[in-house]
Amino acid sequence: MINVLVMSQCSPFDDLNIRDALDMTLIFAAVDQNVSWLFSGPAVLALKKHQQPNNIGLKDFFKNIKTLEIYDVENIFVCEKSLLDYGLNKHDLLIEAKALNFSQQQTLIKAQQHVVNL
Repeated sequence: MINVLVMSQCSPFDDLNIRDALDMTLIFAAVDQNVSWLFSGPAVLALKKHQQPNNIGLKDFFKNIKTLEIYDVENIFVCEKSLLDYGLNKHDLLIEAKALNFSQQQTLIKAQQHVVNL
């Protein structure tokens, strides 16, 4: 089994980077890879509860993030500083995620065989 990290750093409201990252994460999980997903910067906003993207003309794929547990994707991480920057805490998130400081993020990245940055 290969360790794969998907990293999201872009706003969930710009392009479809978060949607692409979700699709990629689910594909890796479907082929039995040990997949992790790290949200940092504005990407942490994709995990915020009670969003209504259809109000601004976007399809609501955020609810699909909740399906990760069905595919046994349990390694969801968020940048601790990014949560603070956007006034969020772990209780504001759609799914359970572990907050990592910069050093912990570096350790996570080094432990991977493949890193996909979207």
